Amino acid sequence: MSEHPIDLASRIIDTGAFEPSNRVTNQLSELADGVALVESFSHSVAVDTGGEGLVVFDTSGVFTGRAVTEALRGWSTAPAHTVVYTHGHADHVGGSGALVADGRQRGHADPRVIGHEAVAERFRRYERTNGWNLAINARQFGGISPTAGLGVGGGGARFLPADVAWPTDTYDSAITVRVGQRTFELHHDRGETDDHTWAWFPEQRMLFPGDLFIWVFPNAGNPQKVQRYPDEWARALRRMAALQPELFVPAHGLPIAGAERIAMVLDDAATALEGLVAGVLERMNAGLELEQIVAEVTVPAETLEKPYLLPVYDEPEFVVRNIWRRFGGWWDGNAASLKPPRRAEVGEELVGLAGGLEPVLVRAESLGRDGQHALACELVELAARARPEDAGVHELRAALYQARRDHESSLMSKGIYAAAARSSQAAAGLEAERGATESAAGLNPKGRA
Repeated sequence: MSEHPIDLASRIIDTGAFEPSNRVTNQLSELADGVALVESFSHSVAVDTGGEGLVVFDTSGVFTGRAVTEALRGWSTAPAHTVVYTHGHADHVGGSGALVADGRQRGHADPRVIGHEAVAERFRRYERTNGWNLAINARQFGGISPTAGLGVGGGGARFLPADVAWPTDTYDSAITVRVGQRTFELHHDRGETDDHTWAWFPEQRMLFPGDLFIWVFPNAGNPQKVQRYPDEWARALRRMAALQPELFVPAHGLPIAGAERIAMVLDDAATALEGLVAGVLERMNAGLELEQIVAEVTVPAETLEKPYLLPVYDEPEFVVRNIWRRFGGWWDGNAASLKPPRRAEVGEELVGLAGGLEPVLVRAESLGRDGQHALACELVELAARARPEDAGVHELRAALYQARRDHESSLMSKGIYAAAARSSQAAAGLEAERGATESAAGLNPKGRA
């Protein structure tokens, strides 16, 4: 890592050039006097309180926690007096066991752990849905190179590590905390999660937004995860901007210095979310079905070209669907989809109407060659449901989903389509290909492997 993260952020924002902004280096940079950042899959930020020890914001994940702790200890051996969770996602709390274990080895008391009151409920939900969360993360991140250090596919039996430190102190809407010579405020807003905290240091005009700003398009639509809150998320961004911070340190991506830069990125992200929410609600109130809303409500192309709003993780279409789910439930407005037939039954009808399986496969392959990936995958999916034991069907299905994956920009789409391709490769007895090799340190904005 040759360039200081603040300098890199300034250059990217000022020039508009794309460069990897989510660097997974586990290296520490000092951002201000007594303030250090360790860049990891989820960052950890430490603040020296001047006598009482460190306040640590997030601890990264279980696979990076030890390296993050070592980086912190290379900067300061003071006790971790307080740990603040910006939210309960495993990549933010999973490294807490390593930090606590290090402190015990040094003879330190265990830190106080502060989080929103919903963090513990999230932990309990993770325990109830352990297998599901392991499965969806394997799909979502299954195409990322093992060198990214996420431990995906490692066969771990627990999604939430057994040694994770649970919150010892909770709050509901806001709280002011003083540790040593540092005073900071913790504020709750829903956005990517329902348990989110952002921190404001008024004396230093520092703001730590957690995942409310992540240097890619907001993760407000994730198709495999629980409800997101795009409208509240936008309001949180506006609240943060009103404070006019001069140092802004997200939990993913680069720290940003300068009130004007920070105001601009917060406004751009808030405006994008506000536009999606307004567009969806306007059409819902007019009685439109989800299919039409998805086709009509978009984000301006120039917004998605900004280097801190690229749709390389989540994407606007998924956010539209999540807004519908938030305000309208899971039914899409199509009467036939309320209680639909099994896909295998539809596939049997399709094969029968086509006069056999071969015409369906020929047409699906033709559509794929013409770049009509959605239609091609729909046809081959129905064929596979109707003939689940047919190796030829799965060979084509694997090829079509791999091609579709290669034309997508967001990691979420890529992960799901790559998983579908791998499942058919296995069913057809083919050797699975690792089509996606993006590093979490910087995804290709054009979506090409």
